[in-house]
Amino acid sequence: MKDKELYQEFLNGNNEALNKILERYKNNLIYFISRYTKNIEASEDIFQDVVLYILEKKEIYNSKYSFKTYLYTIAKSRAINYIKKEKKYTNIETIVDSYADTKLLEEIIFSNERQKKIKEVIGNLKTDYQIVLYLTRNRRIVL
Repeated sequence: MKDKELYQEFLNGNNEALNKILERYKNNLIYFISRYTKNIEASEDIFQDVVLYILEKKEIYNSKYSFKTYLYTIAKSRAINYIKKEKKYTNIETIVDSYADTKLLEEIIFSNERQKKIKEVIGNLKTDYQIVLYLTRNRRIVL
């Protein structure tokens, strides 16, 4: 049977007719989606979303057009939505990572400034005190 005839049977209550249509296109559709997502598990999930969409909105399909085209259009739309969500998630991770890098950079800068200030203060001390601090800091014994 043709897709349009099977879909009409589905609309009349025969759920097995929809299963037949979906089995025809399942593997190719998952492959098609995976070209967008680069992730087979996500592609299979999106395929399930496509099936749910068809079940929920079964009256929307216009039989003037190929059911295959309708199916692939829904899949493409869902795949693009997935990519957009993933980009947002990735952008948030990037912001968090860059914030962590910024914090690390701030710590390094403050540490360097602290060391400069300590050297400056030590440089203003008497030579005897400088030697004592140097020896205690470096834990070296000079003979």
